[in-house]
Amino acid sequence: MTIAKRKSQHVASLAQQTPRFESSEGSVSHVDSSDLPILRRLSIRRLLLGVHGVREPHWHANAHELGYCLHGEALVTMAGNHAQRESFIVAAGEMFFIPSGAIHSIENIGQHPVEFILAFSHEKPEDFGMKAAFAVMSDAVLGNTYDLPSAAFSGFDRSARPSEILSIPRQASVEDQARYINACKYSIEATPPQIDFPSGTARAAKAALWPVLRDIAMYSVTISQEGMREPHWHPETAEMGYITSGTARMTVLDPDGSSDTYTIRPGDTYFIPRAFPHHIENVGEGMVHLLIFFDQASPGDVGYRSLINVFPRGVIAADFGMKECDLPVFPFTEIDPLLVPRRNLTDPVP
Repeated sequence: MTIAKRKSQHVASLAQQTPRFESSEGSVSHVDSSDLPILRRLSIRRLLLGVHGVREPHWHANAHELGYCLHGEALVTMAGNHAQRESFIVAAGEMFFIPSGAIHSIENIGQHPVEFILAFSHEKPEDFGMKAAFAVMSDAVLGNTYDLPSAAFSGFDRSARPSEILSIPRQASVEDQARYINACKYSIEATPPQIDFPSGTARAAKAALWPVLRDIAMYSVTISQEGMREPHWHPETAEMGYITSGTARMTVLDPDGSSDTYTIRPGDTYFIPRAFPHHIENVGEGMVHLLIFFDQASPGDVGYRSLINVFPRGVIAADFGMKECDLPVFPFTEIDPLLVPRRNLTDPVP
């Protein structure tokens, strides 16, 4: 495994990771706690599927999976508790949720490659594939399971190493029901943004809007060249982001008093532990787009903009080492805007 060079303890490049699996029909790249040791309760993967590519039926023993489709169109098929079965199509700008332990496959059904960003609710997900799970059982055991003679499984090749991505050179078979609404699918980019300012937008995939979610959520956030994500932190909530476009700069404060300022670009992923204060600003050309994952289905948030109104001015002045009369007049803010306009020049990018 090759680990991409890091620019900060909080950042790794998912796009530059050497895939842990790669074939002619696709690849799977990881950033987990082996690659970014600061990760807790979250990790991320990039799945690429060629035109005939299928992610092998598999499940995750210790993690829920939350997927976002960047490009293409895929059929997600899942089997869960008590013979539950789900099948639905996910296209660009749409998401899916797979609970821990549910076996599922992802099949490219379009004429172009598919790209997914997959987040998990554990820093080191444990995977099981269908072939490996069947291969450890004898022909007799499998025969008993399906009320068949053991000879029915004599052609099962247990010697070959399981493949994470399969190749099926045929037109994908899609049932009509897969084109309908499904509880495990969410069209996040088709929903009106909960926040829509000239400084940017935010669309939420959280439990209040998507009740199936457990222990994970995501915001799709854009930041314009005139905007900034205000400094903030998330109580009892860690944050893991992936940048799809643009160039952004972040500053994060660590508990030892040290700070870390770094620039992120497309393909980079970052991690902010629970309740660490941080901010995000656009320092490039064009719009910044971030997929921001959280380790709670209902993320917490405390923003600098509103918290300043909570404390008496005398307390703030004493803490800042200023005279109360020298404090600026802070605007009263009842509800944090999350995204604020940038009225000052951007600090130089080193």
